[in-house]
Amino acid sequence: MNEHVLLADRFEAHRAHLTAVAYRMLGSLAEAEDAVQEAWLRLDRVDPADIDNLGGWLTTAVSRVCLDMLRARKSRREDAFEAHLPDPVVAPDDGTQPERQAVLADSVGMALLVVLDSLNPAERVTFVLHDMFALPFDQIAPVVGKSAAAAKMIASRARRRVQGRTPQPDRDLPRQRRLVDAFLTAARGGEFESLLAILDPDVVLRADAGALLPGGMRMLRGAAAVAGQLDVFQRAANAFASHPVLVNGFAGLLNTDGEKTISLIAFTTSDGKITAIDLLSDPTRLPHLDAVAVGNH
Repeated sequence: MNEHVLLADRFEAHRAHLTAVAYRMLGSLAEAEDAVQEAWLRLDRVDPADIDNLGGWLTTAVSRVCLDMLRARKSRREDAFEAHLPDPVVAPDDGTQPERQAVLADSVGMALLVVLDSLNPAERVTFVLHDMFALPFDQIAPVVGKSAAAAKMIASRARRRVQGRTPQPDRDLPRQRRLVDAFLTAARGGEFESLLAILDPDVVLRADAGALLPGGMRMLRGAAAVAGQLDVFQRAANAFASHPVLVNGFAGLLNTDGEKTISLIAFTTSDGKITAIDLLSDPTRLPHLDAVAVGNH
């Protein structure tokens, strides 16, 4: 086996971890895979003998690529910003947990990704590396071009913003599913009081229909405002078939009309209430959902 093949094999052993890092930083599986590929190209241009810790080197490389991508994204949005939901990772809710789903989605629900989107590039990269992957600040500092003390301050600022906007989600999948089933039952029956009873007082509804909804994502906050959309929920719940799926590891619904995917709904729950509903109905993005999930509805 020649050295290049051996290096490729060693790189592949780190791919899942690198993709997990990049997905949390970028909120897009396609962009995460691009970032990982760029890290491989950078590795291919250096002498592996000069690398003491390949995993650390690759994590640093992919983080720098992601930081550049986030900065480029931010500069593009300065002219015409339209908020959109992050790309979801979807898998069947059939008692199995595919490896990719577990690697990519553990502890990073849609609601958290939305908040991460609000951080500036350095905050997001620093928060992901330290709070999600426990990298020390002396390793993070070169990635963001700051001292370790400055990186620690950036992470602390990001943490305050994240914690202030995301209630601790419920990790019990059966309990999540019971709330999602209750939502679907209330929607189908047009039961306003039943719907209101399972919504957190500060629940947020984010609806991303892409170009179908000028101005980007629509957002409603508060149980009364969200329950006020009952007519919309009822029409959709009775017009389309709803299939239980996992969205970033949390209970969700995939809604279809025959073979056509109409929408994907991600739910965040906490303390027995629904705290966030993220509705993706952008027809340009729905066909790119995880084929495993779509193929099993």
